[in-house]
Amino acid sequence: METRPFETKNLDKWKSNLDSCIRCGYCYEHCPIFKHTRWESDAPRAKLIMLYGLLAGKLEPSAYIADKIASCFYCGRCVAACSSGVPLTEIFTDAKRDFQGTEFEACGTTTVTNTDCVACLACVRACPHEARLFVNGKIVTDTVKCQSCGICVDICPNKAISTSLSYGTNRPALNQEIGEFLEKETSKAIVFGCNWSYYPDFQASVMDKAVEPPYKILINMCGGRLEKPLLLEPLLQNAWGVLVACCPDGDCEHDGNVKAKAHVSALRELLEEMDIDPDRLQLVQIKHNDKTGFQTAIDTFMEKLETLGPLNNR
Repeated sequence: METRPFETKNLDKWKSNLDSCIRCGYCYEHCPIFKHTRWESDAPRAKLIMLYGLLAGKLEPSAYIADKIASCFYCGRCVAACSSGVPLTEIFTDAKRDFQGTEFEACGTTTVTNTDCVACLACVRACPHEARLFVNGKIVTDTVKCQSCGICVDICPNKAISTSLSYGTNRPALNQEIGEFLEKETSKAIVFGCNWSYYPDFQASVMDKAVEPPYKILINMCGGRLEKPLLLEPLLQNAWGVLVACCPDGDCEHDGNVKAKAHVSALRELLEEMDIDPDRLQLVQIKHNDKTGFQTAIDTFMEKLETLGPLNNR
């Protein structure tokens, strides 16, 4: 495929905004990718510095820089935390636009399609960002439009979609965390929470506890990424219950809460058919940063589980 030369046509307009960054570091305290890798180069602040280097002619364009810029879940936490009001995700999008079609273009956290794809177009119809396209008989991802919400990964009937870099958010990684937690005798429940609404505020509330709680909060990027097998996995490993927390209607940019509600509803019906109390799997919708509401929902759910008792004898 013929490539075009790299030019900073779209980045140029952000020069003054890059100058506004005071390198305070508030952004990386909230970035889920930095929290996973602990590498400064994965933090939003470092990405801005790299882009500044490109604009100033101090850095040469490379696949390494392109991959770092394309590695973003668009949770918006960095934008909300920025003390200088820098529109980081908008800048990253324009940087991806400049890299697109060049020899340096990279996937990062955007989705890729493998040869198992049967071109059913389910992902094309489901993508809330119009990033999945049917081109010349194949499904491709527009790396500029893709916001790594993962809804296409969940909806693909042939499991032909994945992300090159998942940073602990894919099903195998979360299943491992579930298994390690449920090995403990005191463990009872898994709570799935949305990164935008609940993290990192609740990390502090969990760490403040003198005794580890009988539940584990697993943070996902969006409720739309929660596949049905992932929601059932804790129950298969003898968890007492599973709580899914997602955004209120209208608050999720990806409509992931709609997918989460549909999955939980279908699985509750399945549990009932299996003669398992459907209240072992519940969904709550919590407003952004409602720490008290989220903790209250968890406490109420745990009280319910105490009345139900263990699903199986350990």
